[in-house]
Amino acid sequence: MLRHTIVAAATLIFAAPFTTAPVSAQTLKPAADNNPISIDVHARPLLGFDLRDRSRVQFGQLRFRSGLVLTSPYSRFGGLSSLRIDADGQRFIAASDRGRWFTGRIRYRGKEMIGVTEVETAPMLGGDGRSLSAHGWFDTESMARDGNWIYVGIERANRIVRFDFGHYGFRARAETVLAPADIRKLPYNSGLEAMVVVPKGLPLAGTLIAISERGLDAAGNIEAYLIGGPSPGLFAVRRSDDFDISDAAVLPGGDLVLLERKFSLLGGAGIRIRRIALGAIAPGVVVDGPAIFHADLGQEIDNLEGIDAHVTAEGETVLTLISDDNFLAIQRTLLLQFTLIE
Repeated sequence: MLRHTIVAAATLIFAAPFTTAPVSAQTLKPAADNNPISIDVHARPLLGFDLRDRSRVQFGQLRFRSGLVLTSPYSRFGGLSSLRIDADGQRFIAASDRGRWFTGRIRYRGKEMIGVTEVETAPMLGGDGRSLSAHGWFDTESMARDGNWIYVGIERANRIVRFDFGHYGFRARAETVLAPADIRKLPYNSGLEAMVVVPKGLPLAGTLIAISERGLDAAGNIEAYLIGGPSPGLFAVRRSDDFDISDAAVLPGGDLVLLERKFSLLGGAGIRIRRIALGAIAPGVVVDGPAIFHADLGQEIDNLEGIDAHVTAEGETVLTLISDDNFLAIQRTLLLQFTLIE
């Protein structure tokens, strides 16, 4: 049983995720210090993923393709908490947890990533043209893309906003999305951590799936939300082995993959990816799925918080992961790619 009953009023909110609060015209110019800038990002290739055996490439159902350690002289680079990749696996949009956009292009040599270029950054803008952070809305931890629209979950404010990024790019203004009231009750620093919009032709098409990091129901499972789409409501993801949700992506074949992490002083750090059938998700259910990937401090991991999927010209499904360095010298911004082995 989920912690809260879905009442009629809540159902109306679930069913109308795209109703938004009034905002200023998108054509107004942002403040000068909010303008986008180009930055240099340096990439150092990883020699392998497994620190104990650099030749090892198979990890569960994933095969390591390549990885990069990203650094930049730009002081605001880092804190990357979500990632969306274009269908060709080249252009990307990333969001930092301090309310900044980062866009760019991944360079390849064959199947291996060798760098990132054309990187630009700018703050996310509120409806009044000021940055979200100026409003105290930061910890922008989750991001979903639906055509021209990008949805962003603000963890500590426990809100969802959307941007018409396809039309306005960095000049897009945040529009508040009406979301279930329960989202406002999520823990202060464990709120919305993963969001995806289900594409057409798949179960739950048109639904914005929003999953908390560690908002728990009475049974200790992770609270999640179906907003809009054919079956709006509350559901839960079974929590196990102390893992928390850090992001999600929809595979081309229709399953949901969940990126999860855990850390303790005694147990160390761990990363896991679970695969869940979209058809199993419905209001009131608790979903679970097999783990297809595990990694620990014996591999090249860090605070992995972003995941997305694309299909190559050769028909391979590739998962791209990115880490949040928390702006700490002891952590890294990693960009990793794996081939999914069906």
